[in-house]
Amino acid sequence: MTGGGGGPAYIAAAFAGHGRRAALMPYLMGGFPDVGASRAIGEACAEAGADLVELGVPYSDPLADGPVIHAAGSAALRAGARLDDVLDVGGALSEQLPVVLMCYANLVYARGLERFVDGLAARGIAGLIVPDLPLEEAPAALDACDAAGVALVPLVAPNTPDDRLAAIGEHARGFVYTVAVTGTTGERRAFGDGLAGVLERTRRHASVPVALGFGISTPEHARAAAAAGADGVIVGSRLVREAGEAVDRGDDPAAAVGAVVEALGAGLAA
Repeated sequence: MTGGGGGPAYIAAAFAGHGRRAALMPYLMGGFPDVGASRAIGEACAEAGADLVELGVPYSDPLADGPVIHAAGSAALRAGARLDDVLDVGGALSEQLPVVLMCYANLVYARGLERFVDGLAARGIAGLIVPDLPLEEAPAALDACDAAGVALVPLVAPNTPDDRLAAIGEHARGFVYTVAVTGTTGERRAFGDGLAGVLERTRRHASVPVALGFGISTPEHARAAAAAGADGVIVGSRLVREAGEAVDRGDDPAAAVGAVVEALGAGLAA
């Protein structure tokens, strides 16, 4: 899929048109290993068959991020990456596939909610995830995103109660980011037996696709997530680790990440 813009419709088309067991959504840290390399990594993800990308903004206190992504964000900040740099990477990538920005609330509100969201829309960035924005504080952000044509994507966890799931699902845009395990991001060896139940419970309360993330790192994990009912599979720490290890080896991080994304996509092939 090519061509930027479209917000929720751009995301919906990616979920509808992937042609596999589930849509594949790699995560990349903006500005890691540097700004130009992060753009190249995103382009490699698109060329390797990604359907969407989640683009992280480096932040000094990332509450939802495990050690690999936290370290990448810290490295990006030390290298001088700033919010506008990451947004410009997102704008460039949005010409190839939908970009969903992952950004903590302090950065959003420091710039001003409307100004921040308008900046996403101006660059064709399709969606926004704010992991530390609670449901009770979301209405103003949802209104601003709706007005700008940006999908505000909520998160739910395995222990989210049904009444809260219903409230979140009612206002979900783009997709629902369903966390596979409690805790922070990071690779896991295996998942428990409850994935299908978590996904089914989320789906009952949402009219948009349900994507699964946190811990998925292998083609087998991706296939198991799709078999459990995920409409989309989000892979982060594995890819960020690959980028860092490629730099340490003296290899091209974009090519290295692209190879892993291609293997993940093969795992989701029908």
